[in-house]
Parts: sequence; C-alpha cells; structure tokens
Amino acid sequence: MTSTFPDISISTDRLVLRPFDMADVPAYIEMMNDELVVAWTEAPYPYTQVDAERWVRRIAPAQRTGGDGIVLAVTEFLTQRLVGSVRLRNTDWRTRATEAAYITAPWARGEGYATESVLALAQWLFRDQGFERIELRTAADNTASQQVAQKLGCISEGVLRNARIARTRTENGTDGGWTDIRTDLIVWGLLPEDLEGVAEQLADAGGYGAYNDWN
Repeated sequence: MTSTFPDISISTDRLVLRPFDMADVPAYIEMMNDELVVAWTEAPYPYTQVDAERWVRRIAPAQRTGGDGIVLAVTEFLTQRLVGSVRLRNTDWRTRATEAAYITAPWARGEGYATESVLALAQWLFRDQGFERIELRTAADNTASQQVAQKLGCISEGVLRNARIARTRTENGTDGGWTDIRTDLIVWGLLPEDLEGVAEQLADAGGYGAYNDWN
C-alpha cells in the first residue's frame, strides 16, 4: 500500500500549489512573523532565516518522504508571489484520512486564497488519491480559519477542550511581547460527498474555480 504522497504541483485558475524552494525564503519569513500567524501557529518566534531554510530544505520535504503528509507553497499563478502555504499532516494511510492546515500571508487575506487552495488539495486527495476523510482543527477564537472550513462544506464535529497552546500579545516582559495561552479546538470533518457542488458555489460567489490539473 502506498504510504507517501507523490511530489506534485496543483494548479487552479488563480493559484499554483507546489513544493517550497529557496527563492520562497524571504517571503516565507515575512509571512511567518505576521502577528496572526504568530498567534495561531506553533512556529518559532521570531521566525529567522535559519528557521526558514531548515523548513524548506529539511522539514517540509521530510513530511512527504516520511509519510506524514505533504507541504505545498501557495503562489499566485500570474505573479508567482507567495500567498501562503497548505499542508497535510498526521496522515493515516490505512483509513485514508489526513489533517489539513493552512496559512495566508497578510497582504493576500480576503481574496479566498485559503479556501481555493484547500479545496484544490481536497479534490486531488479524494479524486486521485482515494482518500475518504480530511480533518481541520481551528482554534476557538480563530474565526477566519473557521470561515474557510465552513466555505469548504466541512461539518463541525465537536470541540477538543483546552487542546492547543496559542499566543497572545503582552505589554512588557522578556518574552518578545508574546505569552502562551490555552485554547479549545473545533474539529471539522470533510468527506468526498461534502464537496458536491462546493466548487460551483465558490465560483459563482467569488469568480474563481478550483482544482484544474496536477503533475
């Protein structure tokens, strides 16, 4: 049984989802130091050149080759500018289930890029990889991430209480201006049948399509 994802790129009308390369490092550092990214992810802060190079060269590729998932940079089709990232993790190859996570650069928010990229990845997973379930976990106060799940047709399945550490701004101290806080996680499930009609609805609402091709 296959236990790793192929080394792929996925194209939509507006986006290209592809493996990270070293040219992405400056934009990735900028994105990862954005306040909302710092607040809702577990990435190091401040996010440095060393962190970014380690991610691109070692950690992200190892996610795929080790069988845990896959990490893709999300770029604009026309400009090639990095708009975010999307990844699969905690993949269970026996049950064909995995967890999706996504980050959007601050300048690219409000354009529907996160929804478009996760939808493209989900369509590829269900149609071409034979997967049966995708799970999303969103912090209770991260309404933007929850809206992505809702637009995709995900079903809210429950709450994991006190399940993750997030970060919040502090007024002073030696912690770089951030302190850890506990947060609940909302668990969302997406099955193949949940995607029926979603791409068409998003296209009508936002003028963009989703999954077109992969190689």
